[in-house]
Amino acid sequence: MFPLVPDLISEELNLIVALLLGIAFGFILEQAGFSSSRRLAGLFYGYDFTVLRVFFTAGVTAMCGVLLLDFFGILDTNFIYINPTYLYPAILGGAIMGLGFVIGGYCPGTSVCAAAIGKIDAMVFVAGGLLGVYLFGEGYPLYHDFYTGSFLGNIRIFDSLGMSQGMFALLLIAMAVGAFYFTSKIEQKVNAEAESFTFNKKHHAIAGGSVLALGVALVFMPNHKERILSEVMKSDYIKNHPVKEMTSDELAFRILDKDPRLQIIDLRDTSEFNRMTLPGAVNIQRDQLFQKEFSNILGQSHKKKVFIANSEVDEREAALLSNEIGYENLYVLCDGVHDFVSAILTLQQPASKPKVCEFQVLFAGTNSKPMEQHPDARYIADTERFRAKASGEILTMIKEAKEKPVKKITLVKKVAGGC
Repeated sequence: MFPLVPDLISEELNLIVALLLGIAFGFILEQAGFSSSRRLAGLFYGYDFTVLRVFFTAGVTAMCGVLLLDFFGILDTNFIYINPTYLYPAILGGAIMGLGFVIGGYCPGTSVCAAAIGKIDAMVFVAGGLLGVYLFGEGYPLYHDFYTGSFLGNIRIFDSLGMSQGMFALLLIAMAVGAFYFTSKIEQKVNAEAESFTFNKKHHAIAGGSVLALGVALVFMPNHKERILSEVMKSDYIKNHPVKEMTSDELAFRILDKDPRLQIIDLRDTSEFNRMTLPGAVNIQRDQLFQKEFSNILGQSHKKKVFIANSEVDEREAALLSNEIGYENLYVLCDGVHDFVSAILTLQQPASKPKVCEFQVLFAGTNSKPMEQHPDARYIADTERFRAKASGEILTMIKEAKEKPVKKITLVKKVAGGC
């Protein structure tokens, strides 16, 4: 189910799961007492704060769940839809909805829940809501400019406040715990039969302390993408984590052999990729490795994914990044695309010795054995013969591929939604 990174729920099951979640949501609302207009209105009159406690519990639970799922790479938070903010219309709309909540005793969701179990006042509320939607649509041209004015974009509160999402999470948790405590005191003074009298103080204190401790942990918990990028971009990490290598000659051989287990991942920018596209290559930028659209390509463990770029260091960063994300069977092209072009396509590089990755030379340890500088003449002759053949055939394949329509990978857009 989107935006879960692993396809735990298929597209075919999405609607069924959504239906089951909707039923469960309605059941929980009813069990929490949200089908009673008296309980809902009690929030504004101070005699029943159940609604506030349930809303804060749901908000904190969802927030912590999202942050934890993101940390473990299960949820792609980049594709969570954020409602656009229109400041003044939002303030006016909130005031109207709050007034309707007080007068009618329901919000749109709870009214449907109550109507489903036969509450007549809720049915009237739903009918009034539908009438309001109709009148809003009919009168829309009159206040279009106001409705679309003061646009602030898809902002998030912690960005607006200039703080990390972890710090905001801690503050919201502290606010929730404080609200639980103080509203219970208010409720007990106003309502002699308040449910808060039955609360187990010890259990609530432990729960409050635990969730505050979780909030502190969230402050120091980076999101999944930031955590992996900061780790992989360290030079020591690159040196200490070897990556499988593939020489230009081996890559050329696999291309000519049309190896079904080969998948070339071209990390160059789109313009360079379009100028020279190797057969079967897919253009994926480094930052796109996290995106769900490419998980089917990168997740095929039986295929050799060969990363190619202008720099071998860029290839290694991308390969290590992909490995941290969870992909397997990753390779880098020795010395990058320029070596492949000079050695195979343009034949400007003589086959004077067995190829050694430049990266191996730069970071070789003191125990590394020097390569033989003068291989036998047979090796050189065979290599040059192969390259001469590969050059013509691969150039022809590149030209033929340009003439065919390229099937582009459609980047998934955020699904609009929200309450």
